[in-house]
Amino acid sequence: MKSSIFGRLALAFALSLSAVAAHAQAQVMVGGAPMYPNKDIIDNAVNSKDHTTLVAAVKAGGLVDTLKGPGPFTVFAPTNEAFDALPAGTVDTLLKPENKATLVKILTYHVVAGRHDAADLKAMAAANGGKAVLKTVQGEDLIVMATPSGVSVTDSKGGVAHVTIADVFQSNGVIHVVDKVLMP
Repeated sequence: MKSSIFGRLALAFALSLSAVAAHAQAQVMVGGAPMYPNKDIIDNAVNSKDHTTLVAAVKAGGLVDTLKGPGPFTVFAPTNEAFDALPAGTVDTLLKPENKATLVKILTYHVVAGRHDAADLKAMAAANGGKAVLKTVQGEDLIVMATPSGVSVTDSKGGVAHVTIADVFQSNGVIHVVDKVLMP
C-alpha cells in the first residue's frame, strides 16, 4: 500500500515538474510574442514582429507545409534587421515568382535536420576542435562555433551570424534567432 501511495506521489511530482518546465519554455519571447513549445515553427514564427520578412519569404518560397511538418528541424532564423542589411532591393527581387528557386536555396540553407539546441551545438564544436560542420537541408555546410557570448554560424561565403536568442523550442524542432542572413 505504501509503495502505491509513494508511486502516485512520485508520478504527480514528475508531472508537475514537466508542467513547470513546459510553462518556463513558453515564456520565451521573440519579436514581442511568446513562443510555445507545443506549436510548430510556422505557428510561432508568424507571431514574431521581428520575423515578418522571413515569414513572407517562407510563404513565397512555398515552404510553409514543410516547416509545419514533423521535422525535427533546427532553424537559424534571420530577423527583419538581418534582411534589411542585404543590398538594397535584394529581398524584393528574391520574393518575385521568377526567383523562387534562389529564394528556396537561401531559405533551406538556414535549416538543418534534427533538433540541435545551443548546448548540443557547443558540444559538437568542442568535440571537433572548436568548429562543427552542419549539413543544411539545402545541401551545403554551415560552420558552428562556440563563442564567449554563445554560438556563431559561418556561411559558405564567410559571413558570420551570431545567435541572439537560442533554444526557442517548437513542437517540430528548435529555432535560433540570428542577426545575419546566411548565404550559400
